[in-house]
Amino acid sequence: MSNRRNFIKQVAAAGVASSIPSFLMAQQQSNQDRIWANLLHLSYNMWEDTVPLKYRDENYNCASCQEAREWAHPYRPFLTFDDPTWDTLLKEMAAVGMNMVIIDLGDAVQYESHPEIAVKNAWTKEKLRSELAKMRKLGLEPIPKLNFATTHDIWLGEYSRMVSTKKYYDVCRNLISEVIDLFDSPRFFHLGMDEETPSYQRRFDYAIVRQNDLWWGDLYFYIGEVEKKGVRSWIWSDYAWHHPELFFKKMPKSVLQSNWYYGTNFDLKKLDEPTKSYVKLYNDLEEYGYDQVPTGSNHSNELNMEATVDYCKKVIDPSRLYGFMTAPWRPTMAECLDRHKEAIAQIGRAIKKF
Repeated sequence: MSNRRNFIKQVAAAGVASSIPSFLMAQQQSNQDRIWANLLHLSYNMWEDTVPLKYRDENYNCASCQEAREWAHPYRPFLTFDDPTWDTLLKEMAAVGMNMVIIDLGDAVQYESHPEIAVKNAWTKEKLRSELAKMRKLGLEPIPKLNFATTHDIWLGEYSRMVSTKKYYDVCRNLISEVIDLFDSPRFFHLGMDEETPSYQRRFDYAIVRQNDLWWGDLYFYIGEVEKKGVRSWIWSDYAWHHPELFFKKMPKSVLQSNWYYGTNFDLKKLDEPTKSYVKLYNDLEEYGYDQVPTGSNHSNELNMEATVDYCKKVIDPSRLYGFMTAPWRPTMAECLDRHKEAIAQIGRAIKKF
């Protein structure tokens, strides 16, 4: 009963999410203002899996996955970030014509509202503002990302174990508001919301998965907090892989969508489930009229990003194809610099061909 009451309150509070703000939906995309984005991590605390890597080898059977997972696990109470690597990547992005940085903030900022979340050596607000100014000077639009999916919210510290409680809502509300102010009211706010299923948490020491009305109620809460400050919400779209009917019935058109697929085969006739659904979601989102920023990666191969661009520009109307994002899924560290450079180079080639 308590969860139901919370859901009703959240839906009421997020009433803005149930209608499509005209100022959000009036945007039309052209080649000139199309998004070419890179997801970079300020915080890399996004998994709560504490099982040593050697016990997880059977689940990660490619070298690139092993490399990425080794960085991701376990939670680190200090900043996993290298400033020279960051500076190099920003300059290379600008050089190839990219124009946006999605910054996964997590616990890497000393938030005024909740300083207890910050890890050791987290950026001060002044440092963040200075870096935002640097990006804008390079022609890169900075967009904040806080992932509120329970599979990826270890950055919330103790609050990640208070999901869907009054205290949790207060903390999330404060963080969303503060981040929007720090970014001077950005165009978008990425809320994450990917991979919140039991399979992704099967080895977690502490697992929590919201379902049904509770998941939707919490999503509407986040959207409402973002949109009431005049910013547009942005999420990963993979909930639709598992619950397509609910997704297309309940997902507001005001929310910018990023489906993601990192394979090399885009021929629907040659794909089996569930992979076929991953690719087909680009088509389905277009059919239902959602704005999209398709996301590719060099996480596991060198072909996906350019293939993603080639496929999606054929199946998505230009007015709803807001652009593309690459997600290397590596920390911003010198040891990962080459992989980051590869991702940027791939986007650069895609820009030239578009």
